[in-house]
Amino acid sequence: MELEEAQKLWQPEPGWLNTATYGLPPDPAWTALQAALADWQVGRISWEGWAEAAGRSRAAFAALVGVTASDVAIGSTVSQLLAPVAAALPPGATVVVPEVEFTSNLFPWLVQEERGVRVRTVPLAKLVDAIDADTDLVAFSLVQSSDGTVAPYDEIVAAARAHDALVAVDATQACGWLPFDAGRADVVAVSAYKWLMAPRGAAFAYLAPALRERLRPDAAGWYAGQDPHASYYGPPLRLADDARRFDISPAWFSYVGAAPALELLAEVGLPAVRDHDVALANRFLAGLGRPPGDSAIVTVEVPGAQEKLQRAGVRAAVRAGRVRASFHLYSTAEDVDLALAALTS
Repeated sequence: MELEEAQKLWQPEPGWLNTATYGLPPDPAWTALQAALADWQVGRISWEGWAEAAGRSRAAFAALVGVTASDVAIGSTVSQLLAPVAAALPPGATVVVPEVEFTSNLFPWLVQEERGVRVRTVPLAKLVDAIDADTDLVAFSLVQSSDGTVAPYDEIVAAARAHDALVAVDATQACGWLPFDAGRADVVAVSAYKWLMAPRGAAFAYLAPALRERLRPDAAGWYAGQDPHASYYGPPLRLADDARRFDISPAWFSYVGAAPALELLAEVGLPAVRDHDVALANRFLAGLGRPPGDSAIVTVEVPGAQEKLQRAGVRAAVRAGRVRASFHLYSTAEDVDLALAALTS
């Protein structure tokens, strides 16, 4: 599907430049969710159809990031999906993390410090050089939430491999607009309510087979069973032999909305989405006299930004005078120009 055709499946109010906070659902996702809620309200159907959406979502996510579905676990948050990786680190292990990392990919490592795990933070620009023979795991966001910086994925992975270190990636602010190969890392976790445009409560993690051998599925329940429908009651332990053993029971309606959104992204293709999103981000930067970048998220400092944007009806994140604007496939040049007119008035 061409991007221009796909854009007809959204009807955002003008001025939504805040996908880095949450994404907007396409019509197929919204319609599927409303139908599920209507069925739930009156008890019209059983739950199995809602759960099937989790399988569709898993397959669509795997295709987007270039891995097999059997290597993908589903959950609800990034920190929850990273927790078994953190718990498996031996006492004395060293984790290297950017110093301004979103805490979903920081707190899981920090809570292990009481076991003797060491967490060392460094500037993102120095992350590659900070990976050394003492590093057991390097954790970073593929795109930084704070300012949209795109991490040098290939360089970080190469440095980690040179020192036999694991690689843990939070791709929440990347997956959905930035093409990348998740299989190069050991774990890639993604919350789906931003660039994947799903309801909050759906999340995915690629877990490399070699890594899974080190992990214990402490949150295992019936849905982690080899056959979930035969795992309702009683022993023995009978978990799936792939990444599904790390699943938690899916939040039904989150995945009902996730599946159509992810499948639509696959139809459009992430290269086309990236080109569209980055072009709009650069239009915004140019209008403020800034040089172009390579991200769908940009931050700029503009005096009085919050009041100016609010008066114009533009919704973007503003913190301490810095505007964080984010652009996705439903964003338009008119949205950008509306924001520029407000900020330069």
